[in-house]
Amino acid sequence: MRENTAEILELANYEVLTARNGKEGVQQAAQHHPDLIICDIMMPELDGYGVLHMLGKDERTASIPFIFLTAKAEKEDYRKGMTMGADDYLTKPYDDVELLNAVEMRLKKSDRLKKQFERSADGFDQFIKEAQAFDPIVKLAEDKKVKVLKKKETIYTEGSFPSHVFFLQKGKVKAYKSNENGKEYITDLLKEGEFFGYLDLLQGAPYEETAIALERSEVAMIPKDDFFNLLQGNREVASKFIRMLSNEIKEREERLLQLAYNSVRKRVAQALVMLVQRYQEDRSKPFSMAVTREDIASMVGTATETVIRTLSDFKDERLVDMKGSQITVLEYEKLARMRN
Repeated sequence: MRENTAEILELANYEVLTARNGKEGVQQAAQHHPDLIICDIMMPELDGYGVLHMLGKDERTASIPFIFLTAKAEKEDYRKGMTMGADDYLTKPYDDVELLNAVEMRLKKSDRLKKQFERSADGFDQFIKEAQAFDPIVKLAEDKKVKVLKKKETIYTEGSFPSHVFFLQKGKVKAYKSNENGKEYITDLLKEGEFFGYLDLLQGAPYEETAIALERSEVAMIPKDDFFNLLQGNREVASKFIRMLSNEIKEREERLLQLAYNSVRKRVAQALVMLVQRYQEDRSKPFSMAVTREDIASMVGTATETVIRTLSDFKDERLVDMKGSQITVLEYEKLARMRN
């Protein structure tokens, strides 16, 4: 059966690798990173369920499309395979057309989800459209509610329990923590095309931060049930979505470390650099944004008066310009070098 299946695929111009048992198959998948895996359920060494479990534990192989091939047609076996993350299920005996159609369909759908979607409202809608085409269980677009927020309007508060994942379609949002004295520390600045509020939802814990709009903003609210259906319904969709969600985590950790150990002057420079990196693609042009000194102090973790003095020094050095709450970064590269 293995040889016959390989021959059919090779005649259709696919490059095929074969494995005699489940253990060998897992090793080959980790070594060669195939575009698709076709796997029998009843095998020596390691059965198909074990193979699927092992592949799912390795991030290098977890998102590879997976088709079960078996003579067992009972609903229980089908349900178990699909629940574990299989993408399709072929029952023996099958003909060559059945096999090739299943392979072609899975590869096409996998290619769609490998696209790099633009991190914007249009990109979000495109991703949802592709995800829905990939698996009917994903219904995010149908339930997506967009909330229009005024400047300084709260999206969620520290200590409240999460019920949604949020996607910023337009505007700017800050996330911050408060100490027992009510002093704020900004932990993140969010821009258009970013998800937020998901970490606490995944942990099943109350929000550790408060999120507030920095300007008029539009936020898509994704119900938690739809979010979990998306993650659990299909391995490839989940893998793509998790990569989108985790895009900012490393950057955020590095920023917090820099703010923790650098001098105030370096930390203020870092805060200004982060604003440019977050909200302007072309770093060669001056960047302007209305931002309060209190917010910069919350980003830096120091007193507002200290921030005001440091910004005045930067203005004297012609690194920035200031008019009211509007701060213009004139020398991005110099500030970027200063923080190191």
